[in-house]
Order: sequence, then C-alpha cells, then structure tokens
Amino acid sequence: MTEDSPSIALEVQVPGTPEEIWAAVATGPGIGSWFVPSTVEQREGGEVVQQFGPGDSMSVRGRVRVWDPPQRVVFDGGDTGDGMAFEWLIEARDGDTCVVRLVNSGFGAGEEHNDQIDGLDAGWRMFLHNLQLHRRYFPGQVGVAVQPMSMAAVGLDEAWDILTGALGIAGTASDGDRVAAGPTAPTALTGTLERAAPRMLTLRIDEPGPGTALVAVEGADGQAVVSVWFWLYGAEAAGRAPAVLEGWQGWLADLFPPG
Repeated sequence: MTEDSPSIALEVQVPGTPEEIWAAVATGPGIGSWFVPSTVEQREGGEVVQQFGPGDSMSVRGRVRVWDPPQRVVFDGGDTGDGMAFEWLIEARDGDTCVVRLVNSGFGAGEEHNDQIDGLDAGWRMFLHNLQLHRRYFPGQVGVAVQPMSMAAVGLDEAWDILTGALGIAGTASDGDRVAAGPTAPTALTGTLERAAPRMLTLRIDEPGPGTALVAVEGADGQAVVSVWFWLYGAEAAGRAPAVLEGWQGWLADLFPPG
C-alpha cells in the first residue's frame, strides 16, 4: 500500500480470549451478533456474504483472503469485488481481554473519497463499540440482527431532529442515561445509553428484548440513511425479530415518506 492509498485503522479492547474474539469477528453467527447477518465459509478462499438489508440488492459478497485463527483474518471482494479489504488482528492481553485491530483498506486516492472514508470511519467506531457490548454483556450468546432503515430526502441534522423527536429521546442525551421511546413507537424501546456520538446513539436495551440497539442518521444531506437497528438475544429472539422488523420498518417509512 502506498501513501496515496488511504486506509482506516482502528482498535478496541474487547473482553474474552483470542478464540472467543475470533468467533465474534471471523464467523457468520459471531459477526451477525454485532454487525450484519453474515455467512462465512471458514477457510482461505471461502465465500463471505453480508446482508445489509432485505433482498439480493442489499447482499455484499466477498471472500476470505487470509484465514489464520485465532490471530488474523482478511476479507476482501474477491476477483470481481470493489478492491476494499478488511483485516482483523487479535492480540491477547492480560485479564482475559484482547486488543482487536481493524484495517479497512482499498480506498481510491483523492479528496473525492474523503466523505466515504469519514463515513466508514464513523460507522466502524460505532460497530466496534457494539462488538464490545456484545462481548461484555452477552458473552457466549448469538444475537439476532434486526435492521429497520429508511431514506430521508432532507438534511442530516433535520433527519436526526425528526427521528429523535418522534422517538421522544433527546438527541443530547448523555452516556449512562436511561432512555425510553415515547408512546408513538411501534414497540417498547427502553434501555441505557452506552454511547452518544454525532447523530448516533448506541443503547443496551431491555425492550423489545435483551440486547443492543443503534439509532443513527448517516449519509449525505438529501440522501440521509435513517436506522433503528436491534441485536436481540435469548430464546425468544428469533421469534420476536420479524414483528420488530415489520413494526419499526413501517414506522420509519411513515416518518420519512418517499419524496
């Protein structure tokens, strides 16, 4: 990689052994517990499929370029992909924790790619924090990802004000605050605010089931992506997920009707 090829490099400390963290970042059930539903053929050259929403158009296919458990795995787009690569490195530390390092490379050079890099950097920070929550509060469990989202033909800040206003959750809430969505929400949504970032809230939730949730507005003015995502745990999670998806997807569509 040259100086003209920018990349994103982030690291977080995550509870667990290297083998436990490997299961979380290199296998389909593990990745789906804090990121998006995924399948991983667990070998070098194996296929990777990640589902960012309903339908084939929201599926992203890639391959396992490097498979070196439990220290290093690299995913890329394969021979016909977009050139992006995602390298995960796991390093054991004292106290049954690991440092997890992500290097996202393969961006084009030039200022025209800065918005993409900035957006992915913010997104990865959010999801890496969710990985920490997954391992801290739900170790050994598999989460069910639920991904309601909508497009909003308004500015990012306006979309955020509309979303948090409709939820009845202050966009200025602070880490550690208890939050609860108002009566117009399609299901109960209660929990503790674990991380507040610009136009993003990460929650550890009690309802609509034990798990984590993400409230976010991303994208660009006029093309805002509005998300209320959940990762649900427990014996009833899979059965509860379809109703949660239907309710919140419809609620977002009503809140941000097609322009």
